[in-house]
Amino acid sequence: MATGEAGIMGLADFTAALDWQARHAEENGAPATARVIRALAGVRNSDTGTGRRIANWPGLTLKDAMPLRIAGGFHHLLLSGADKRLAQVYAGAITDQAAVDALVLDLTHRFDARLLPWLDGPPQTNEAGRSASIMAGLLWLAQRVRMPCFDLFELGASAGVNTMIDRYFFRLGTVDVGPPTSPMQIVPEWRGAPPPAPPQGFAIAAVKGCDIAPINLADPEAALRLKAYVWPDAGERMARIDAAIALASDQPPDLIAADAGDFAAAMLTRPQQPGTAKVMFHSIMWQYLPAATQARITAAFEAAAIKATLDAPLGWIALETDPATFRHELRVRLWDGGTHRGEEHLLSHAHPHGAWVEWLAD
Repeated sequence: MATGEAGIMGLADFTAALDWQARHAEENGAPATARVIRALAGVRNSDTGTGRRIANWPGLTLKDAMPLRIAGGFHHLLLSGADKRLAQVYAGAITDQAAVDALVLDLTHRFDARLLPWLDGPPQTNEAGRSASIMAGLLWLAQRVRMPCFDLFELGASAGVNTMIDRYFFRLGTVDVGPPTSPMQIVPEWRGAPPPAPPQGFAIAAVKGCDIAPINLADPEAALRLKAYVWPDAGERMARIDAAIALASDQPPDLIAADAGDFAAAMLTRPQQPGTAKVMFHSIMWQYLPAATQARITAAFEAAAIKATLDAPLGWIALETDPATFRHELRVRLWDGGTHRGEEHLLSHAHPHGAWVEWLAD
């Protein structure tokens, strides 16, 4: 099996792709979700609309996140109360793969028409735990810019959970940042040295996000759909979604429906507020973008970087998966027209959903 991103994400063989996705779940503390994913092999061979759609999938299985699309549909059956039998699987009471296969296949036959639409679009997975790495990246940048005040924009923001980063409390090793009374408490297991402490004047001036199909957290049905994409093995993730919903009810995230390439180009050409650093961030979405969109965003950044100055620096924070190790990598770049000219810095490894962060930077 290829180990590079292009090789892994380009897996066209169904069995190999399904095995990679299941192992990714297992490696990251979701064995029950892995069993449901493995059961899709039986669904694919079934005489159901869902099975036929999977069997004739037109794109790249992993790049389209097809296994995670339908896994969300099965979880939704439980969350909506349509069928509660998967609760035993998610709780670890049923671990025999043959038994899970039979249950998932029966659910497919019973709820075929209800499951089929879940294959129409990619999973919308917002995970507030990932914002621990994003915040650590900002603290690293804050030590390297003249004014540690940030104007942020996020690609692939889904419901905008991580665009509310300024309203979260973080304990990153021995470093605390954010409002202590926030309903969103992000306290990952921190490995290695702590990130830099927030300097005087550290602030997030604004955060704006885009998604091709944003989720409205104020809509109960939309919020339930978002929860369905959360791997149910980890209850703390569901609690974080509830905390995000509570914060969004007070002040909705600033989101727009837009293509990532269009949005990045617009944000990079927008006049920069004096005394701020403009920073783009994204998490676990770059791999799903078409190559042409990736190239367009990169080109737009390179064009904007030429104009970066010490008083108007430009940053890029990326938290994305290493497909060979299943770990997330936090990589940060900075342009300021001076000593920082866009060199890439690997700052940390992290659990996909923020359970732990291993700080690598000095």
